[in-house]
Amino acid sequence: MVRILAIYGSPRRKGNTSLLLKKAVQGALEAGAEVEEIILRDLNMSPCLEIYGCKKTGRCVIQDDFQKVYDQLLASHGLMLASPIFYYTVNAHTKILMDRCQSFWAKKYWVEKTPIEKRKATRKGLFISVGATKGKKLFDGTLLSIRYFFDVLDTELWRSLLYRSLDFERDVLGHPEYLKEAYGAGKELLKAIKYGN
Repeated sequence: MVRILAIYGSPRRKGNTSLLLKKAVQGALEAGAEVEEIILRDLNMSPCLEIYGCKKTGRCVIQDDFQKVYDQLLASHGLMLASPIFYYTVNAHTKILMDRCQSFWAKKYWVEKTPIEKRKATRKGLFISVGATKGKKLFDGTLLSIRYFFDVLDTELWRSLLYRSLDFERDVLGHPEYLKEAYGAGKELLKAIKYGN
């Protein structure tokens, strides 16, 4: 069975990205995927301390909830990540996760010594994000970071759902078309993983 890991980055349980990701999860489940959900705000996860313990084994040496997330990432075939935009980038909970995944970079390039040109995406990923403003470049920096983050997880950024002018909790409920799009993306992600589209 296809295993998808859905990561909720929002500090709000009923925030716009959380509601959108819930719809994507629903779509994937109804299409037949096995989906494991992680709510980052509920985890005890330190920021990266840059102590380079991961250089030895490719595994972070900080003993906290990231250890389980590391294993969940390794076991997944696909990834869904949702984060609101804070100052034109992902929010703090999401950024902590991204920084702790430096251990995957260490595993790939220091421990296993994988040549850069032999990198290969073995997973597909969906990124969902919401910003309060209408800024033309609102998602530009974030998408660059997400591409590099997904790359270290051997994940192709398969699709991004990006929505502007949503600020207050549950604003997205006024846009049923966004929720429908997220639901459809969840279903299609499973197909993309299974058939390589």
